[in-house]
Amino acid sequence: MKTLRSHFRTATLALCAAGLFASQAMAMPVIAPPDLASPIVLAASDCYAIGQQVAEQNGGTLAKASQSTRGGQPVCVIVVLVPGKDGQRPRRSEIVVPLN
Repeated sequence: MKTLRSHFRTATLALCAAGLFASQAMAMPVIAPPDLASPIVLAASDCYAIGQQVAEQNGGTLAKASQSTRGGQPVCVIVVLVPGKDGQRPRRSEIVVPLN
C-alpha cells in the first residue's frame, strides 16, 4: 500500500510540473519582427507632434493625442483645450487629422 501511495504522489507531482511547464510555455510573449513593431511607435510619436502643432495653431493646450482608424485610413485624434472667453471654462475641441 505504501508503494502505491508513493507512486501516486510521484505521478501527481510529475503531472503538476508538466502542467506548470505547459502553462509557462503558452504564456510566453510573442515577439514581433522589428520591422513590424517600429511603425506603431513612430505613429504614436507622430500623433503627439501633430497634436502639439494643432494645439499651437488653435491657441490651446494639447490634452490628448492618439492614433485611430477611420474609414480604413490611419488618423490622429487630437484633443485640445482652448481657453474660454471672459474667464469661462476651457472648451474641449476634438480634431481628427490624417496621419499621412
